[in-house]
Amino acid sequence: MPAPPNRFPGAIRLFRFAGIDVFLHWTWALIAVVAFQARLGVYESEFWNVAEYLTLFAIVLTHEFGHALACRSVGGRADRILLWPLGGVAYVDPPRRPGAVLWSIAAGPLVNVALIPITLGALALAPRLLPGISNDLSDYLVSIAAINIFLLLFNLLPIYPLDGGQILQSILWFFIGLPKSLAVASVVGIIGAAGVIVFAIASGDMWLIVLAIFGISRSLGGLKSARALAAMYRIPRRDDARCPHCREFAPAGAIWRCRCGGAFDALSPYGQCPRCGSAPAVIPCPFCNESEPPSAWRVTPTPTRVEWARVVEE
Repeated sequence: MPAPPNRFPGAIRLFRFAGIDVFLHWTWALIAVVAFQARLGVYESEFWNVAEYLTLFAIVLTHEFGHALACRSVGGRADRILLWPLGGVAYVDPPRRPGAVLWSIAAGPLVNVALIPITLGALALAPRLLPGISNDLSDYLVSIAAINIFLLLFNLLPIYPLDGGQILQSILWFFIGLPKSLAVASVVGIIGAAGVIVFAIASGDMWLIVLAIFGISRSLGGLKSARALAAMYRIPRRDDARCPHCREFAPAGAIWRCRCGGAFDALSPYGQCPRCGSAPAVIPCPFCNESEPPSAWRVTPTPTRVEWARVVEE
């Protein structure tokens, strides 16, 4: 379900487009002030400093909309984008399939790829279309083209959870499955982030260090999730029920819990809680977290009570 507008503490809701709410964290404005101070004197007119930062804002936002709209195109959910000092985050929930996840993640960098001929074309055509172009406008066009290419290359680094790390994980998913692909991508992300830290220390770039530390923390979280998924995948499976969303066969055994605390197999015929006797209206999938009624899970029709009684007698 879409989150309420106050989902993000310290963020304000800017607008809603195509059913997607865009939020801006207050620290973005703080970083903007610092960036302006650091770039004083780069342009003859400070107007171009403001224009450059706002264009960066627009590029990042367009990138995130690429993620969100691609996710929706494959049947996923995407209704929030958060802009903050470390960039942007599109909260996407694609179907738990490698192809759907790959497209949802790759669409963001593809937006930057599409912007390359636009920004370079503007840089090449501006002197011809605008004779006597000012130095500020020329420098602005150079800066925007460079920023877009830098964002593309940086996002494609194989560091989880950057787009490059998630693309690597999605591709590996086709060949080695979800848990192993997440574990491999997380390990590669930790190694890559460590390399970025070494480079950042050598170049004195504190901002890169912050980004790399964030990447390491998220990669460690990815490893933890991979271990949990691997344990889930080792649980014996049913052959008569599968999730209608991710198509994983349902785990067998009493792994679902009722509100009263009772554990039971919700997908056994007429599965009921042994404590209170209640039957779930919907069953959450432990792999993709989607919920559907028990009937939607069935690969084979549920036997009637007479048929089930006959099976038990036999």
